[in-house]
Amino acid sequence: MGKYFGTDGFRGEANIDLTVEHAYKVGRFLGWYFGQDHKATIVIGKDTRRSSYMFEYSLVAGLTASGADAYLLHVTTTPSVSYVVRTENFDCGIMISASHNPFYDNGIKIINGQGQKMEASVEQQIETYIDDGVPKIPYALREEIGRTVDFAAGRNRYIGHLISIPTRSFKNVRVGLDCSNGSTSSVAKSVFDAIGAKTYVIHNDPDGTNINKDCGSTHIESVQKFVRENHLDVGFAYDGDADRCIAVDDLGEVIDGDKIMFICGKYLKEQGRLKDDTIVTTIMSNLGLYKACDRAGMHYEKTAVGDKYVSENMTANGYSLGGEQSGHIIFSKHATTGDGILTSLMVMEVLMEKKVPLHVLADEITIYPQLLKNVRVANKKEAQENLQVRKAVADVAEALGEDGRILVRESGTEPVIRVMVEAAVQETCEKYVNQVIAVMEQENLVIE
Repeated sequence: MGKYFGTDGFRGEANIDLTVEHAYKVGRFLGWYFGQDHKATIVIGKDTRRSSYMFEYSLVAGLTASGADAYLLHVTTTPSVSYVVRTENFDCGIMISASHNPFYDNGIKIINGQGQKMEASVEQQIETYIDDGVPKIPYALREEIGRTVDFAAGRNRYIGHLISIPTRSFKNVRVGLDCSNGSTSSVAKSVFDAIGAKTYVIHNDPDGTNINKDCGSTHIESVQKFVRENHLDVGFAYDGDADRCIAVDDLGEVIDGDKIMFICGKYLKEQGRLKDDTIVTTIMSNLGLYKACDRAGMHYEKTAVGDKYVSENMTANGYSLGGEQSGHIIFSKHATTGDGILTSLMVMEVLMEKKVPLHVLADEITIYPQLLKNVRVANKKEAQENLQVRKAVADVAEALGEDGRILVRESGTEPVIRVMVEAAVQETCEKYVNQVIAVMEQENLVIE
């Protein structure tokens, strides 16, 4: 974990934690780094936040000042940037987005030439340049100054790629989409319409300040209500930059990332398309997912939290499917990163093939009650290593046995320790989470 870059890029409140000067320096470094032996080409996408335009211009100024050509996809999704980078041979890609965060936050996600998140070693060099001005980067002069190129065609090619994936028409299927007033507002409906669905869309009118506001994958109740009131067959909710998807079944019940991985994984296994019959999860996936996989004869890997780590495991082992409970799902045959729209298309493939409602497919997995509380602490490392806290965690783990689990971990982006318990009933979760937090308070580790 770096000073500026976490598991999902450089993120913070616009012009407080992440400033235009930061963005300019990121552009300066990347333009120089990739342009040392050739004319660098770098593609940029952004979500609908008001500050995204500001950061786009700052990045472009930095890139072109270092001699790189900047290609603009304009408002688009993070996975579209990943797709364009790897299929159009760009040196790297930049996505301006804070994902599911509120509009006043923003972020810079850097994607390498393979369409995956940039290596930590390069991010570390960017941080050194931001703080110390090392290396000393010259300005490009005369004809070496970079160009800015309108590249909306790249986004259109990505849309064409998505439309080409389904093997069956979605004709007569009533689909609800919650675009979270974000990146999918310009993409998702056209994809589903082209495949024949009867598409009903909400929260697709971004104004720069309403992205993720009471909508999208982090406010799933909105599309739940929409599906129920309009008697739709299925609903999908995306986050601000569309690398997440949470589904809603025909009864209006939530189908989270764990359920999506099980439903799609079991289908791919039956088709002989699930490498080693294995899915890749993070340590935050629900115990119910693992028990359902055991019953279905599916294996699973567990990584640290973050789709970055899921992707690394999948790449190293050639696995087909992996993801997070939050809806970051990677289908490696079609993408190198989490892709919300692709995920919804793959769920649709299962529905069209099985010819049963989504709630029937979801009945095979029982999600255990799970409670997670965030505790603000003065020192994350000290809180994690405190002997009394570790004893309290061990006591809870022993009490839960095989019928539950406890997970205590550091946030990658905040001064926060996350305490999570899964158990057969919610009351047990509440009891044990509070028990551990009480010990942290007694040890004077907690701050207001």
